[in-house]
Parts: sequence; structure tokens; C-alpha cells
Amino acid sequence: MNWLRPLAAGGCRLPFGGQHLAPSYALRAFAAHPQNQVAEGVVKLQQPKPQLGTDEGKKNFILKTPKDFDIAGQFDPMIPDAECLKIVHEILNMLQLGDFLIKVNDRRILNGVFAVCGIPDSLFRSTCSTVDKLNKATWEDVKSEMVGEKGLSPEAVDRIGEYIQLQGGLGLIEQLLQDTKLSQNKLAQEGLGDMKLLFEYLTLFGIADKISFDLSLARGLDYYTGVIYEAILLQPQNAHKEEPVSVGSVAGGGRYDGLVGMFDPKGWKVPCVGVSIGIERIFSIIEQEVEASKEKIRTTETQVLVATPQKNFLDVRLKLISELWDSGIKAEMLYKKNPKLLNQLQYCEDMGIPLAAIIGEQELKNGIVKLRVVASREEVVIPRENLVEEIRKRVES
Repeated sequence: MNWLRPLAAGGCRLPFGGQHLAPSYALRAFAAHPQNQVAEGVVKLQQPKPQLGTDEGKKNFILKTPKDFDIAGQFDPMIPDAECLKIVHEILNMLQLGDFLIKVNDRRILNGVFAVCGIPDSLFRSTCSTVDKLNKATWEDVKSEMVGEKGLSPEAVDRIGEYIQLQGGLGLIEQLLQDTKLSQNKLAQEGLGDMKLLFEYLTLFGIADKISFDLSLARGLDYYTGVIYEAILLQPQNAHKEEPVSVGSVAGGGRYDGLVGMFDPKGWKVPCVGVSIGIERIFSIIEQEVEASKEKIRTTETQVLVATPQKNFLDVRLKLISELWDSGIKAEMLYKKNPKLLNQLQYCEDMGIPLAAIIGEQELKNGIVKLRVVASREEVVIPRENLVEEIRKRVES
């Protein structure tokens, strides 16, 4: 595997087809080019300069950003796809946002369903975009749009409904593999075969209980060619509200084997699969929960603020903070020559800094430091040579 890292978070937008596209789309586009061009392209988009590894001349890449994970290259079926789902599972587990479910489907299965239900090839795309609304609308609303706006026959739509309202696991896959209609469709059989293999890998990863094979999942973007998936929160943890926080899906992605070739003059084909984490939606959940809980969230990792009530003590503070830094303590101080002590302590409260190391003329003379616990306002006198040990003890407890 090759790694392209580190990519800075945020800010790249490329105009394409009259639309501004997300960073993940832009980065995937650059995977169409040889290794040196990938690095060159990403440098133009994001800083700092990425590092691109080699794989003995093989044109395989993995692009990683803080919110995207993509695997590009020719690999055996479903192994990279399973890893992407494993990563989504790990991220949502670590974030502890509440119970979640990862829905999976395959565009080949969906197109096979449309075909056996009598939908013309020319209407696959528009039908898919309508099915994609099922996560927000009822089946009756979707059915009405298919008949009234897309011009599909009620009989064909009813046949589609028999399939796309199904969800399950390996049992459902086995059932559909034996389906008399779908068994006649090559695309559907290929998709179901890969879906069965995917679930076998997910079982080995120990995450199959969080995965649902959901035939209503469509993901409207046209460039998906195989497996697609979307993670949703079922019941975000929120003890302060009866209703769950509703923010839609928090991650999504899939296989896009044809996209890279669109950006290469020679049509170089590179199979790709990836996932994007919905950072903005996750922040929305966390913000709502913090607001509801009234908890004060620390916005810094600083463990101690070096403070003083004395004027003209900047050199003393600088020397003390240097000692703390050299000992691995996360310390800071106000960037003023003569800050007022009250302002320094208020800064600790505002920023959630748990401790303040206060040194004045008397403390300097006696070789001691006052260590103040900001929350309780308790102050203890510590010999200067024991300060680091005391700070570590208190921040680790």
C-alpha cells in the first residue's frame, strides 16, 4: 500500500460542471495521474506538502485526509471495500455518538432490479435518484413521484417496491441469489455475489452486526459503479432530550471504478473505493449535546498556565515555562509583559485550563511555586523542583 500524507483539513473546491465539489472529489480526480502528478496536484490544493510513497512502480495509491479515506488500485474483490467499512465502524465507535447502522447496497444490484422490473435503461438514472429519497420520504411519496413525474407504470413501480423495501444480511443475499427474476440478470448476480463475499469479510472483521444490506440505498451520485454504503445514527446519546438529534447520515461512500479515467487523457482505468466522514454533521451532533448538557468543553490541551501577580516578571515566567516544556508539560502563558493576575486566572477558566502555576517575588525567593486548581480555587505550595511531578499527578488523576 502507498500513503499520501499528511493532507491538511478543509479548503479545496474545484469548479466542475457548474458545481463546486467537495475535497474528496477533487482528491479522487488527482488519482488519475502518475505518482509525481498526484503529489504536484495535491500541493496546489492543500498545504502542507504531502508525502507520496511508492510501491515498486505499481500505480496504486491510498489517499488519506482527516475526513476521507480512499483506496485506488487493482485488488481482489471486496477486500478494500470491507476495510473502508471497518474504518467507518472504528471511527463511529471511537466518537461514541450513540448507536449506529451502516447500510450497504450495490449499484449493480439496483440496476438489475430496475431491469427485471421493466424499467428502460434510459430511466435508470432518474429512477435511482428518486429511490435515493426513501431515507427522507415514505414509499408512497416515492411511488407517486415515479409514476407522476418519471412516467413509470404503476405495475413496474409496484415490482420495484417489492425489492427496494427489503433489508437484512446474509440471509437476504442468499434469498435474492435464488430469486427467479434476479437470477436471470447478470449485473444483479455479480453484485449479489460480491455482496455475499463482502459480508463474509465483515463477519471476520467482527462488524457484521452493524451492517444492513438495504436495497433502498441508492446514493444519487452517478459515478458509483458497485458497492455503496451510508452510516446513520439510530439514537445519539443525549440524556437531556427525549428525541434523538436528527442530522441524516454521518458517513457515506462506495466504489467508483470509472471516475479516475475521466481525468486521464489516455483513459487509464483505476478501480477505486472510498468513504467520506460527515465532519460538519458530526460537529452538529456534538454541539447540540454540549449545549443540552451545559458542560464546559476544553478548547485546549494546555495543562497549566504560568502566571504571576508581579510586574516585570516576564523573564521569570519564560524561564519557568521553559522548564515545564522541557519536561513534557503542556504549558502556556499570556503574551503580555505585565498581565493582571485576575486576567490570567480568568483566561484559565475561559479556556478550561485546569491548573495555574503562580510565581511571584516571594515564591522566587523561597524556591517555591503556588499551584492553583482553577475549578476549586485551592492553592498548594510546591517546591519548584517538585512542580513537574505534582502537575503530572494532578492531570492524570
